[in-house]
Amino acid sequence: MDTYVDGFLIPLATDRVDDYKAIASLAGRVWKDHGALAYYECIGDDLGAPGMVSFNHAAATAPGETVVFAWIVYPSREARDRINAAVMADPRMASMMTPDAAMPFDCKRMAYGGFRVLVEC
Repeated sequence: MDTYVDGFLIPLATDRVDDYKAIASLAGRVWKDHGALAYYECIGDDLGAPGMVSFNHAAATAPGETVVFAWIVYPSREARDRINAAVMADPRMASMMTPDAAMPFDCKRMAYGGFRVLVEC
């Protein structure tokens, strides 16, 4: 299967979770409207597994921050590229695309990458 996934790891101030949820909800609708198969935004809950690198460490959170773990599923890499271009051009996303946008997180601290699916069950 050619399924493709974009993944995100975002440090987020705990007092901005509701603000983040509002923009994530809109973004999810936009991505799905343009053809994404699935869109998930998850907030950290149980992040301190003993003997492993914690998500807090991986995201370099500071006191008062938690982690957002998110992913978007696409039919293929080609579909992902097409869908992302359409999302970036969608007028519903305009308020998030300006350099002075009042985002509830620091975009420069977000980890992002595209992934080929290795196993799908």
